[in-house]
Amino acid sequence: MIFSLANSGTIEVFPVEVKTSLDLLLIPGLSAGFPSPAADFIDLTIDLNKELIKNPPSTFLARIDGDSMQDVSICNGDIVVIDKSLKPTEGKIVVAFLNGAFTVKRIRFEQTGCWLCAENPKYPAIRVTDQSDFQIWGVVVHVIKSF
Repeated sequence: MIFSLANSGTIEVFPVEVKTSLDLLLIPGLSAGFPSPAADFIDLTIDLNKELIKNPPSTFLARIDGDSMQDVSICNGDIVVIDKSLKPTEGKIVVAFLNGAFTVKRIRFEQTGCWLCAENPKYPAIRVTDQSDFQIWGVVVHVIKSF
């Protein structure tokens, strides 16, 4: 599925597949400071399905096209993991449907109402009003980046 995003491009959405495990080798305690001695062999594994996907029927992957969330390191080409079963609480990053388009923004609840806030100064916050066609589609729980 491809959805148009308000003011920031498009988002491709893919359902997740968790029928089989996705086991990869895991290096425990990899130092980001001073180098540490490498193990002769690594025998730990991690299942990325179990690590990233807590509720498979409600979880989707989406590829981001746009830069409105770049200041929280959600960048063009990144893949986000979206859980539709989670409650969109204050400060969460959500995928929202607003006035006919999807958008990825941080949600804020204030006395003046609900706001969808970009994490890029190029984009203004969007106030959700009673007249808005608005629905939270899901909560972003992880970002998968490529370098």
